[in-house]
Amino acid sequence: MHASRTVRTHAARPPVDPPVRLPGEGPGGPPATPAEQVAVVFDGLAAGTEPLTWGQWSLWEAMVRHGSWMPLGGTKELEPGTDLADLTAELRYLVTRYPSMRTRLHFDGGPEPRQEVAGAGRVLLEVHDAPADSDPAATAAAVEAHHRHAPLDLAADWPVRMAVVRHRGAPTHLVALICHLATDAAGARTMLREVAERSATPTEGRQPLAQARWQHSPAGLRQDERALRHHEELLRSAPLQPLPGPTPPPGPRYWTAELHARALGPAAAAVARRTGATPTTVLLALYAVALARGTGVNPVVVRPMVGNRFRPGLADVVCMLSQLGLCSVDLSGATLDEAVERTRRAALSAYKHGYYDPRRFAELLDRVSRERGPGLDVSRVFNDRRAEVPDDGRPVPAAAELRSARAKSGFRWTERTDRPSERLFLNVEDRPGAVLLSFTADVHHFPAERVEVLLREIEDLAVAAAHDPAVPSGVR
Repeated sequence: MHASRTVRTHAARPPVDPPVRLPGEGPGGPPATPAEQVAVVFDGLAAGTEPLTWGQWSLWEAMVRHGSWMPLGGTKELEPGTDLADLTAELRYLVTRYPSMRTRLHFDGGPEPRQEVAGAGRVLLEVHDAPADSDPAATAAAVEAHHRHAPLDLAADWPVRMAVVRHRGAPTHLVALICHLATDAAGARTMLREVAERSATPTEGRQPLAQARWQHSPAGLRQDERALRHHEELLRSAPLQPLPGPTPPPGPRYWTAELHARALGPAAAAVARRTGATPTTVLLALYAVALARGTGVNPVVVRPMVGNRFRPGLADVVCMLSQLGLCSVDLSGATLDEAVERTRRAALSAYKHGYYDPRRFAELLDRVSRERGPGLDVSRVFNDRRAEVPDDGRPVPAAAELRSARAKSGFRWTERTDRPSERLFLNVEDRPGAVLLSFTADVHHFPAERVEVLLREIEDLAVAAAHDPAVPSGVR
């Protein structure tokens, strides 16, 4: 399961009365008619109603703008011998253990939705029979496509959809999709680990209802005020960006490309080992340098995704906690190693202040944008979806080996659409033998011909710096 890449950060707010039903994503499939539905009943669990948490608000506003319930998850092949009772138990475990899996939105208590955790109810497990002479993986793909595309009623439907595919009477595949409002990627990893272990230890940590109460407490309001002051300081000092030309290019506005960077992982790990920074910080620094070189604007303002799980009581909670931080890095005259250190300091400040009320941030951004005039742009997002892992101690590949791997890196365009996204949005994921850089650009503000240059420059800089701490950033 991966965090969605679409999180809007400009100041505009969604409608006061947003739709209750949101469409899904992906290609639409034919209606999937299950052979049967197994009811999974839960009862006697903790329940309640509270406002949305800050993390939920951040995602909810993105869902409304994007017009999607942003499904996470997918299909997995089942171990031979798995039976229907095993899968029913898995779904019961999910909704019993994690309040976010039995949370719906409540829309009739005022202009803003509230979260409602149910203490009793039933969730349906669909069962689909693949034709005996067919590949059950194809049936599972069709079931997943259907459920990804089907709308979700956020007030009536549960945030988890689960279906099993049988072939000749035996379960072969499980399809599980979860609304992104229920969890982020870190929470999904916790959930997958605990489901596999069937941990019976009571879930610890501050669950969403308790988070909402804390955020409205004096301590929560102080945290929000500190974040707001920090954000205002950065917004008032951020350099104004060049405005687009009077005639935008024809065609779709948001272009997405991918670079399967074969050398980036080991090269960035080498820089991380030398500097003592994390690989995520190294990639954030490389992105900032590439942005400065590609736009000519420095300091660079970037919005890194902040997981917020380092905060007390939030480490392993399965819910939506991630929010966008605000980070300003002055790279003038820096070497790559110096750029990493400057980015590390700026990122730590962004993480410290990355837990805040996004509605107040939107109001602040509106106000400062009006006061400073055109060109204030903070829509440069960095989202490293990978889990942090310890340094494995492997030797740094030789420079020639890194250059050879870089030559095998592959670039391709994946999408062109008018569906709203950020002006610049970089996602980082692991792939076998590569780091995947997925980059979306608003070509009204960032020309399409610069996209491949920017992505390859990130890898080129890492390869150059892997064995040389004095490599210049090239930012004046």
